[in-house]
Amino acid sequence: MNIHKSTATYEAWLGEQIPLLRADLTLKHQAMHDAVFPFMRATFYRWAQTYPRVCETLMDAPEVLGVGDLHVENFGTWRDIEGRLIWGINDFDEACRLPYTVDLVRLSTSALLAGEVAHLSIQHPHACKAILAGYRAALKTGGRPLALAEDHPKLREMAVHRLKDPQPYWDKLKALKTHHDKVPATALKALHRQLPDEDLELRIAHRIAGLGSLGRRRYVGLAEWHGGTICREVKELAASAWRFARAGRVKRQIQYQAILDASIRCPDPFVRQRGDWIVRRLAPDCSRIELSALPVEHDAERLLHAMGFETANVHLGSCEAQVLSDDLQRRGPMWLHYAGRAMADSTIEDWQAFRKG
Repeated sequence: MNIHKSTATYEAWLGEQIPLLRADLTLKHQAMHDAVFPFMRATFYRWAQTYPRVCETLMDAPEVLGVGDLHVENFGTWRDIEGRLIWGINDFDEACRLPYTVDLVRLSTSALLAGEVAHLSIQHPHACKAILAGYRAALKTGGRPLALAEDHPKLREMAVHRLKDPQPYWDKLKALKTHHDKVPATALKALHRQLPDEDLELRIAHRIAGLGSLGRRRYVGLAEWHGGTICREVKELAASAWRFARAGRVKRQIQYQAILDASIRCPDPFVRQRGDWIVRRLAPDCSRIELSALPVEHDAERLLHAMGFETANVHLGSCEAQVLSDDLQRRGPMWLHYAGRAMADSTIEDWQAFRKG
């Protein structure tokens, strides 16, 4: 199956679960056309099809409740119930049971492709070494949330770089056009349940964001509360594309809340699955960190080490550390580099074919 048929088949499969916004899908296809890194971010469904063939020897790895669509821009910050700044994985739309190697290879591949467009200044073998070092460190210690208040000064410096001027963030949200069409009652209810006052009057807008989930219904609610703006976002969920690649028609199984609850994590009190919707608070300190927002002089090795550590934090919620450590031990020192390079080549080949189409 070529990339064009794969895309059409996946979107038809997804459309059987949830309504799709065709205008947003057009934007997604344009981003997929423009550059290989956005293409990778937008096509976990294709990854789920090609990985078992390209990385056949890694499919026997222990299964975990994994992220699926993991990449170097799927990390961000949030405030815990004590107001501390926490750093970690930002999105679990594609959460599913899969071999733990899938997440590590996808993270590795994204580091390589991001490096090729100058977002990460590190050679791929060193990137893989940093990811695995962080992953092993978490397995050895049993995992630990990455709270930035006291520890991780370098990571904190990178994470808060974009927080120095929050005004552009709020200006962008406030500029969203009011959505006048009907919003599903379940989405509105989910938004109001995550507000400090459920009776607050919300201005609803449609938000275009992300790449993997672009095309799904996504709404933000903006309100004024105690002298400032607050914002909540609700996004529609669907079964993981990993299931699409494995079984075609499947029951709609959404594991977002399950992976949040199982992971070694300092929870974001404002992120909650409500039925078929995921709700979160949007604010400058509660959002995904784009690589372009990092300081020019960032420590790529330290950042990737933290990403590997956080990936293990998630995996340890569904698999024993010793099981994962034993499997890693038998893989050899360069397996992640070779697998990441192979998947990068496969992704680039698909991207070039997509552009020709």
